[in-house]
Order: sequence, then C-alpha cells, then structure tokens
Amino acid sequence: MSGEALRALTCAALLGVAALTGCTSTTEGNPRSAAQNPTEPTFPTERPSRTSATPPPTFTPPPPLTPPAGAEALPPQNGYVFIQTKSGMTRCQISEQEVGCEAPFTNSPEVDGSPANGVRLTAEGDEQWVLGNLGDIPAVTLDYRAYTAVGWTIEASEAGTKFINNTTGRGMFVAIENVDVF
Repeated sequence: MSGEALRALTCAALLGVAALTGCTSTTEGNPRSAAQNPTEPTFPTERPSRTSATPPPTFTPPPPLTPPAGAEALPPQNGYVFIQTKSGMTRCQISEQEVGCEAPFTNSPEVDGSPANGVRLTAEGDEQWVLGNLGDIPAVTLDYRAYTAVGWTIEASEAGTKFINNTTGRGMFVAIENVDVF
C-alpha cells in the first residue's frame, strides 16, 4: 500500500472514530425551568372500569325484503344478471353474492393511482372500489321501475339505481355523482 493511500485510510478511520465519539444519548447538566412556578397543573384522571365497558354495536339485519308488487323478474344467465341503466352510463353484473357496477364516476376514490371506475357490494354489505371493465356483457336496459334478480331488488330511477339484497337488507345506491352503501 502506498504512503498516500495509507494516510488517506488513517485519516478516514480517525474521522470515523471522531464522529462516533461525538454521538451520545445523554446530555450533561441539570434541567432548569424558565417559569417562575415550575410545578405542573394536576387534572383528575377518570379511568373507566373494565366491567362497565359496552360491547361495540352490531348490525341487526332487517327481516327479508319482499320485492315490490309488479317488479319484473330478470332471469339469470349462468348465475348472473347483466343490466345497464336507461342512460347507458352505468352497467352492472349481479349474482346472488354481489353486485358490481362500472361507470364514469365523478367522485370515486383512487385505486392503484387511477380513479376507480367500478364498485362492488357483497350481500353482507362489504364495499370495494375497483378498476376494470365488464366487457361485452349481454346487458338488459332498465326502465325507471322495479326489478328483481337473483335475490336482489333493483329500483331504477332518473336519479340513480338502488340495489337491495332481499335476505340481508344491505344495499347501495349507484349514480354517476355518488355511491351510497347502506
């Protein structure tokens, strides 16, 4: 090793030791308060007893929903019913387990860095925003009235489309401007 390389290595080692020596987790000295009265105020601290804890509220499902009289039954194809709104802006696929809709939503959350264009709701009420495309589905165009499909009641109106699971009472209202889950 050359003399110049040895000096550089020695200098680097000394700088490393100096840097480590300067690091410490304690500070020397005595703490002093700048205030005239260094005592801290006291506040009563109430602590709840463990026996008085109330359990979290639970969802009580409503009784099974009876679809409105005159609601048109939409027959499934391989377990699914495919619909689109009268405007053609929203398309959905419905199964016994869930409803999934795609639309150009104006207030959707981001999914993987892009605005979600789909929302899915399970019969139990679990909502999930997604990115996707339902593809070339054989969708039935709804008129503004009530329908039933694979255990769901569908109420189509100019304001949007409401889906209610007939067993659990869970559902969602879907419109381009908003999606409300209940």
